[in-house]
Amino acid sequence: MKQTRLMKILTAGMLCAAALGLALAQQTTTTTTTDPVTGTTTTAQTTTSAAGTIVTNVPDSDYITFRTAPDVPPVRYYYTKETSILDPEGHIVTWSAIRPDMPATIYYTTVGDRVVVRKVVLAQPVTVYKHEETTTTTTKP
Repeated sequence: MKQTRLMKILTAGMLCAAALGLALAQQTTTTTTTDPVTGTTTTAQTTTSAAGTIVTNVPDSDYITFRTAPDVPPVRYYYTKETSILDPEGHIVTWSAIRPDMPATIYYTTVGDRVVVRKVVLAQPVTVYKHEETTTTTTKP
């Protein structure tokens, strides 16, 4: 009895620590500095997040549209080959599994005038429907 209770407490503590680590891992700061002597400019990027709904995912394009609230117009977020898509358990998901009206949290940076997605975390597990069709042909002797 005591061992089970202790295991539950330790497991809950480990899950909280892991969640905190994931949350802190997303924090990045943008700093732009210019050296007055050499004129060299150094820039670092900031990663921010937004929760909302995927509105469209057009195949063979480089963007998705995402809405943060029902009364807000959707915004275009561009993705790259390095953009990762994860389900709520942290498993990698392919772009083909993304459907409109899926709730998600996106982590993005601004590069020039584009908003570039670094990571998409889906709020619900992805359901993959597999359609199999069997045809039976019978011949009379």
